[in-house]
Amino acid sequence: MAKRIDGKVISKQIKDELKEEVAQLKAKGIEGSLAVIQVGNDPASSVYVNNKKKACEYIGIGSISYELPEETTEAELLDIIEDLNKREDVCGILVQLPVPKHIDEDKIIQAISPKKDVDGFHPQSVGAMTIGEPGFLSCTPAGIIQLLKRSNIEIEGKHCVVIGRSNIVGKPMALLMLRENATVTIAHSKTKNLKELCKQADILIVAIGKPKFIDESYVKEGAVVIDVGIHRNEENKLCGDVDFEKVEPHTSAITPVPGGVGPMTIAMLMNNCVESMRGQK
Repeated sequence: MAKRIDGKVISKQIKDELKEEVAQLKAKGIEGSLAVIQVGNDPASSVYVNNKKKACEYIGIGSISYELPEETTEAELLDIIEDLNKREDVCGILVQLPVPKHIDEDKIIQAISPKKDVDGFHPQSVGAMTIGEPGFLSCTPAGIIQLLKRSNIEIEGKHCVVIGRSNIVGKPMALLMLRENATVTIAHSKTKNLKELCKQADILIVAIGKPKFIDESYVKEGAVVIDVGIHRNEENKLCGDVDFEKVEPHTSAITPVPGGVGPMTIAMLMNNCVESMRGQK
């Protein structure tokens, strides 16, 4: 019987630990706020921003939100970031992606001080992660490591196949699995023999961006399957990149969608904010 890895339960454990730590930091006079900037009113982004505010409230840190109109210029956005970089009460800065087309996403990411880059997207944060130096980790991959560890799933020595090579999930995921001593293969849209490759995985991490793409023919019996995808199907129900019903019976552990990886991303964002506060000691 496959174990369902419950991201809601594990993310709550993490947030409860953080809540306790925030109370201890406040007792020492250390406080902080997360600044979230949203440009335009993309409905999915609005949901994420709202969830981030709720998480800040839950663990006891402040949240400052900027809801800017679609026509905000790149220069105006850069000015706000520069101001937040200087503010001592701000422990983290997050610009909700995607930004409108007239704004250069890379320029915005690079404008955020690496000391406040709680998304872990700044080139300095990525470089630090690559060579194992301290720095903020990308939230979704860091959350997946916590899901595996807190579900007592052995990573060391296992063959992990990551499908997807994005800067936000695929690449950092592969690096973090390497750090945990897994043997890692990265597959992507140009990979030949994808099915055969996936069937070799002890741990299969799917971030392909195609609804229900992975069925049981891609999965080795007893493998652990982590589904990073999130989509709405024809019935407007949430589903992932993995066809859960078909794949679950063949796994030893699997994440559902929703309620698997999703809640962990915000838990790890909160973890990065608290790490930033610790650095103020």
